[in-house]
Amino acid sequence: MRIEVLPNVITGANLVIGMIALAYAIEGKFVIASIMILIAAFLDRFDGKLARKMGTSSDFGKELDSLADLVSFGVAPALTAYLWKLSDMGIAGLLIIILFVLCGALRLARFNIMNVSGYFLGIPITIAGSLVAIIILTAGSAPVFVSALLIFLLAGLMVSSIKLPKF
Repeated sequence: MRIEVLPNVITGANLVIGMIALAYAIEGKFVIASIMILIAAFLDRFDGKLARKMGTSSDFGKELDSLADLVSFGVAPALTAYLWKLSDMGIAGLLIIILFVLCGALRLARFNIMNVSGYFLGIPITIAGSLVAIIILTAGSAPVFVSALLIFLLAGLMVSSIKLPKF
């Protein structure tokens, strides 16, 4: 394997882990699904940094990263949350996860066309999806509406104009 391909391999691993999270969620293994989402976030932290350090950043890598992020931090946390508790809310729970995925996709699309450095505009989908995983891991017996409200707020924060410094 050529070394310049390594960042895209890491991005692919992020996507694969996101798919594994989906499979575990469907099986009702919400803790493992949430841990998979957090592992995907760990991988996502390094692909772009490595590409920039190696001088192999590309439009292809940027697009692949966004597609992987939509699965790992949009669809996987949303479906996990829905099957975990939000399905108890009926159509309202379904609408919340649809909104979360839609806002995540909009946030990724906006990020890909903007040329902003030094800060994020709205919270990144990686953070929002990871926080959903953490909610699932820690909410325990909290009322379902609390988790639903937090996920709804995270959806809005992804498409907000809040400026967060890059770290």
